Amino acid sequence: MTRYAIDRAHNTLLAQWSTGLGDTATVVARLTHDQLHHNTRRLAAELTRLSHVCWRSYTHPPSAADRHGPNSLGWHRQQERDAFTTILPTISTTTQVPAKPTTTKVEQTAHAVARTLRILDSSQLTTHITTDVAAELAAIEQAERGDLSERAQQATALSREDASPLQISQADRLLCDSPFGSHEFFIQVDPTAAAIAAAHWYYAAVTITAQRTGIHPVHIVASAEQPDKPLALESLTDITTAMDAGMRARHVVMPLIRNALHVADGHLHGIHEIEQRITAAHELITKAHTDHPDIDLGPDTIYLPLTSLDPARPAPDLLDNLLHGIETCWHLYYHHTSRLSPSNSPTSPQDLRQTFLTTIRQEAGSRTERLL
Repeated sequence: MTRYAIDRAHNTLLAQWSTGLGDTATVVARLTHDQLHHNTRRLAAELTRLSHVCWRSYTHPPSAADRHGPNSLGWHRQQERDAFTTILPTISTTTQVPAKPTTTKVEQTAHAVARTLRILDSSQLTTHITTDVAAELAAIEQAERGDLSERAQQATALSREDASPLQISQADRLLCDSPFGSHEFFIQVDPTAAAIAAAHWYYAAVTITAQRTGIHPVHIVASAEQPDKPLALESLTDITTAMDAGMRARHVVMPLIRNALHVADGHLHGIHEIEQRITAAHELITKAHTDHPDIDLGPDTIYLPLTSLDPARPAPDLLDNLLHGIETCWHLYYHHTSRLSPSNSPTSPQDLRQTFLTTIRQEAGSRTERLL
């Protein structure tokens, strides 16, 4: 989403958004010195809020809802998306209009922007704001079509409840070019679609590494443990286990991301997973009391995560885990093969890396039907 701020040094209103790798900013409007600071700050806050509720229609599309009847979740999401058409007429109106009941967050936030603009009482400022909001809405619509260039590039930092098949295919092609990830991979592809493609390539890496080394896939996954991300191993294990049972990458990744998004909204989607976590926690407490009675571990002291992913950024978090998993497979592949090479004819790291890349491409290419 776009964040708006006041540059006091130059007395300007700025718009800033992520590009996947770093942020970019642009000047929206120059402010006048007679405009009170608290009013311009309020305008910046309301524009940020408007961007947030509008981009939520992208990250939480009506098509991803479980129900679509009257007053259902899908129905309410469609109402929010349909309200996009009211935004520009609302904020461009310089005169007070009779208040009408508004049922969507999009309309409520647009009216809040319009009220502050009327207080600031500058037709030039209103024109600049209207132009910038129009560009923001166009970026959202562009992202919905799968084009993440220019201002729509901010979608590369968001987690979506759905993924475009075109975006998944693009991510698959980029990984084929560079299975460890690339600059283009992070700035051109929606991270949910990228995570689906990365899960496909990660499982291919696990498969060829297990074949090459004789190490069981479970032990390969365990090698991908990250000290600074203790739950990363859990998501990789879930993906490996499910794909080893024949599940498609999309059907494995989407529930993980959606569950984390629900947790971010303050909801638990289903109780089966949390029941398993609670059971595991009780078993851990019992074992700790038996093996280490001196450790003060109880129901009030144990940390129980509701999801294995970062709820604030589940898709980018999962994508990081998967690319780290591919890198881990390469290191296992390399060290195992190096140890087996005759001392008088060692295989160079460059040759081994090329062999690994060739083999992983062959493995991933042979399973394309399990991507979507």
